[in-house]
Amino acid sequence: MAIDFHCNLFTPEAIDKWWYGQPEMLRLIKWWKMEERIQGKSVGEFIAMMDEAGLDKAFIPAIRMMSYQKKTMVWDITEEEVHAVVRQYPDRLVGLCGFNPLQKMESVRRVERAVKEFGFKGVYIHTYGFGIPLNDRLYYPLYAKCVELGIPVSMQVGHSAEHMPNELGRPIHLDVVALDFPELKLIGAHTGWPWTEEMISLAWKHENVYLGIDAHYPKYLEPTLIQFMKTRGQNKVIYGTNYPAVLHGESIACIKNELGLSEKVAQKILHGNAAAVYGL
Repeated sequence: MAIDFHCNLFTPEAIDKWWYGQPEMLRLIKWWKMEERIQGKSVGEFIAMMDEAGLDKAFIPAIRMMSYQKKTMVWDITEEEVHAVVRQYPDRLVGLCGFNPLQKMESVRRVERAVKEFGFKGVYIHTYGFGIPLNDRLYYPLYAKCVELGIPVSMQVGHSAEHMPNELGRPIHLDVVALDFPELKLIGAHTGWPWTEEMISLAWKHENVYLGIDAHYPKYLEPTLIQFMKTRGQNKVIYGTNYPAVLHGESIACIKNELGLSEKVAQKILHGNAAAVYGL
């Protein structure tokens, strides 16, 4: 059974508000021809889909995403919204905190409350619209708090499909973060493409850095990444979907059957590595 370390909130209310209700996201739905994939599901329907796909757990982040042009929030999903869904199936759904670097310690305190009161297992960062790179000092109070709490931080790296500057998510920005916080587990999500090899180099260099393959169908992964998964990166790559961008059944089957991975390696990527990083 697989673990998805990044699965977006899927309820009809969330889909209507944060996808179809936002011009920036509506553009993406049309550009990527995602209309059929982006359909709201009740919690029970989603769990049934997980069962059919062979998915054991889905990590659902509270996401703070700012528009780069308008400087207003595109997504502002709260920990309370996520917890209302996660608590219905706490053995299958896991909450991740969001973070707004412009709110500084207020946002850090929200993270601490969600971890201690709701049992959330990590933090997710989407930095592009804020105009702040991942190694900026505004993130350091969060990184220090996550070390204290013993939770990982995942963040989108590589290009942003939204109209936001890619440079802010360059994987190389994590290099100094990993050096300054060697106890902090860092997951570069979305593969780091088009700087995939940059992300691979960081996952290989640092014991505390991992690479997430969410948001890309496995059959389209860069050949160098697939080779990394087969060999020296088999303990450093983590399965995810960025659902509904990628669907679970098809992507899990692809990893098991189409990439030339051994059964042992496929199981590490689908389940074992995430379980180790998040302490499951």
